Amino acid sequence: MELEKVQDIASAVLAAGTLPAQFIRQETEQPGITTVKGQTLAVPVVDFSNPDQHSVIQAIDDASRHWGMFQIINHNIPNEAIAHLQAVGKEFFELPTEEKEVYAKPPGSKSVEGYGTKLQKEVGGKKDWVDHLFHIIWPPSAINFKFWPQKPPSYRAANEEYRKHLHGVVDKLFRSLSLGLGLEEHELKQSSGGDDLVYLMKINYYPPCPRPDLALGVAPHTDMSVITILVPNDVQGLQAFKDGHWYDVNYIPNALVIHIGDQIEILSNGKYKSVLHRTTVNKEKARISWPVFLEPPAEFEVGPHPKLVNEDNPPKFKTKKYGEYAYCKLNKIPQ
Repeated sequence: MELEKVQDIASAVLAAGTLPAQFIRQETEQPGITTVKGQTLAVPVVDFSNPDQHSVIQAIDDASRHWGMFQIINHNIPNEAIAHLQAVGKEFFELPTEEKEVYAKPPGSKSVEGYGTKLQKEVGGKKDWVDHLFHIIWPPSAINFKFWPQKPPSYRAANEEYRKHLHGVVDKLFRSLSLGLGLEEHELKQSSGGDDLVYLMKINYYPPCPRPDLALGVAPHTDMSVITILVPNDVQGLQAFKDGHWYDVNYIPNALVIHIGDQIEILSNGKYKSVLHRTTVNKEKARISWPVFLEPPAEFEVGPHPKLVNEDNPPKFKTKKYGEYAYCKLNKIPQ
């Protein structure tokens, strides 16, 4: 077994109301102290069904420059497909630990795929209050079904159904971002891996926490992906850093939360911003989220797009293989 899972720790400590020391954040990070109270952040909302495509592109461009995140409504993914995805993910995490361990990330694996709790180098020995499951859902050549739970039985069908509908959202996002940057509509996706773009599903499971004022589900970070498309459950937890403060992000049922990732910031040469965000936890309820990280293949090189660089605007980032970028990010090595 890799490490004791947070879900098991939570079961042991909830009744006592105490939090193990490794989960207690420094005061500068404790959500009880650092969250702006009584105010949710109304991040931009983009109506994907708006027939005025210029308006959609403009809204996405503005949100990507000034926020690094936005929410999409009327995205054409049926509510039933989202509900099914959520139901099977929740059911998996409610299985006994030994049944989930069948899908554990293999020791020493260079891939993130599998069930686990530790993802990256921990700073100051502090742990996140979260367990997770990673597996690739696209392209078919990259899928390893040994990391897809067989319980509940409809797990695979639910993920495949969601993925089927996700393609249209992905293509429209890339087109809009590309046009917003003044590129041809296909160029940004092409520079992110094109048809080899990897869709990496993650389920974050944040069990109830006895002291949510002291712990974090996930510490402050930006996503190393190109774009992240996230479905949360209805338990508040996502926070964004805006104007020097941490705010809860408003929850909109069945909306998709979009994070601009590091690779778009690099490709846009800094015009679009990768959003700094974190996750808080709840004393009474489990929070669960389903981000899909859109990533280039490991050997694919990403750097500022040539059309967005000139003498007056030189490259602000190095060009490097995505696999190298990810390794440095997870191990806290400067890029």
